[in-house]
Amino acid sequence: MSKKVLILSTSPRRNSNSEALAEAFAKGAMDAGNNVEIIRMREKIIRFCTGCFACQKTGKCVVKDDMSEIIPKMEQADALAFATPIYYYEMSGQMKTLLDRANPLFVADYRFRDVYFLSSAAEDEAFVPQRAQSGLEGWIECFEKARLAGAVFGGGVTEVGEIAGHPALAMAYEMGKAIL
Repeated sequence: MSKKVLILSTSPRRNSNSEALAEAFAKGAMDAGNNVEIIRMREKIIRFCTGCFACQKTGKCVVKDDMSEIIPKMEQADALAFATPIYYYEMSGQMKTLLDRANPLFVADYRFRDVYFLSSAAEDEAFVPQRAQSGLEGWIECFEKARLAGAVFGGGVTEVGEIAGHPALAMAYEMGKAIL
């Protein structure tokens, strides 16, 4: 049975290295027979959370922007993947804003169980994605049925497209392909 896989690419750059990881993951998930969608956050208008917590009572955010389309897709996905560049040893601001605005999911009957983390950075030391991954893990902790199912880091890439040929692309593909 195919699964719904939603990939949220949070890089502000077109053809970015983290987006290449997202696309490799998507290809693997599609090759495994899954229904896959990539949402590129740079193409969306997403405002900051106002902290009003109205969503905890209504299940809907009071801020009117493109998150009203994204939240239902996240809720109905069997698996979520977040792709981000690492800036200053953290996730992109776009990803953090997305996680904050996903607050209506906290009271929802969400389907996702497996969450994946895809990241790239100019630095290539193993510790580089740890803070960003920890931030995502904090978000996942709020969803008792979900878990971090896998992570791939492509380090040592700065310029657009520099990740071509990087071993992380094959790892992202295989991780996506393992979704059954």
